[in-house]
Amino acid sequence: MMDFSLFSFGLESFLSLTDIAKMVNIRHIGVPMATVLMFVSLIILLIMGMRLAFLTGFVAMFFAFCWFGPNVFGVLTSNIYGFVAKKESMIAVPMFVLMASFLDKTGIAKDFYNAMQQLIGRIKGGVAVQTMIVAVILAATSGIIGGETVLLGLLALPQMLRLGYDKKLAIGTVCAGGALGTMVPPSIVLIIYGMVANVSIGDLFTGAIVPALILASMYIAYILILCNLKPELGPINTENTEKLSPSERRLLLFHIFGPLIIVTTVMGSIYGGIASVTEAASVGVFAVIILAFIRKELKLPIISESLKQTMRTCGMIIWIGISASMLIGVYNLMGGKKFVEGMILGLDVAPVVIILVMMIILIFLGMFMDWIGVAMLTMPIFVPIIIGLGFDPIWFGVLFCMNMQVSFLSPPFGPAAFYLKSVAPPEVSLVDIFKSVWPFIIMQIIAITFLIIFPNLALWLPGLGG
Repeated sequence: MMDFSLFSFGLESFLSLTDIAKMVNIRHIGVPMATVLMFVSLIILLIMGMRLAFLTGFVAMFFAFCWFGPNVFGVLTSNIYGFVAKKESMIAVPMFVLMASFLDKTGIAKDFYNAMQQLIGRIKGGVAVQTMIVAVILAATSGIIGGETVLLGLLALPQMLRLGYDKKLAIGTVCAGGALGTMVPPSIVLIIYGMVANVSIGDLFTGAIVPALILASMYIAYILILCNLKPELGPINTENTEKLSPSERRLLLFHIFGPLIIVTTVMGSIYGGIASVTEAASVGVFAVIILAFIRKELKLPIISESLKQTMRTCGMIIWIGISASMLIGVYNLMGGKKFVEGMILGLDVAPVVIILVMMIILIFLGMFMDWIGVAMLTMPIFVPIIIGLGFDPIWFGVLFCMNMQVSFLSPPFGPAAFYLKSVAPPEVSLVDIFKSVWPFIIMQIIAITFLIIFPNLALWLPGLGG
């Protein structure tokens, strides 16, 4: 005879959940008040130290339960399935992360940095300029930010401090250079935006090239001007000036051209129409493995550590994406998307002012949240609005990535600052880091302004391809 005890317990539990849902129903407060309550809940839980991947899912389930009752949980699972199973472009993310992990665990990036030092020459601020150039090239080989900041913090910061560079200039250079991975293709930020906004990732990569180079050029110009006006801030490096032997020159060229060939292989295959972004990412991993094999560094411990680091990073991205898709799904069911669209489009202002309002919102959210959460929570709402206003989503995607540059440096939770602090010398405090990045934040805001005034900076190259 069938035992109905478990069925009865489940039915009683369901009824009790339904009763609780009726008691805590918050639908009467309306969407505007619920929006404020949801945002305040996110900020409070972040400040309490709860991880973003879990707190967004928790807030989503809480509001789903209190607004719709327990029957809504089936809808949440469909949102999760839609994010995990229908985002083919996500496959590129672990490939680019794995490529960056191999560069980090082997000596490829370190040797590249040391080799570039021989080419910069004896100029004022030369080591800082070298650091920024290396940052751009490393960003073009990986697309992730944390690893690059840590690498530059280990290689460049101690060297600049030892050579007598101004502490603020050295710290700011490393932080800002490390954050360039947000902008320089193949940026993971661009991939996630393209996935959420449903636009061409290849066009995003192409559109980001000119703005990224402009921003990096602004950094380099600032360093050179500052060090020429005040030479004591970036003294000339007189080390390693002896003449190199032919074998040393060949080794130097090998260390420089190895990463450059990887960049050319990955980006050339994308822009040449030979491979998709996902395929190019796989080609990049293969190229790094071949280079590591030639260097006799393709060893089991390095492979194991690279795979573990890739799994940790991708796991974080996927869990944040799952939780954010739950939250935005619940918010849309509550009517939040229509509320935000109505509120923004109802402003009796020029469309460019609406873009500025969005930029302010993104900068504010970026001060407290990881870029993945910001993208997942805001882009499903913002992108339809900017398309409705007649703006190009490719341009807005590049603008979003430029905005996330600010979030990586700005207090109180600027990730680049904490990445650098984890490997910086003991005399470098977190306060020192945040004090050092302000000139670079100002340059980022200037670059955002240029991109808003001159959209063709991001649309010129994609237009040539069309």
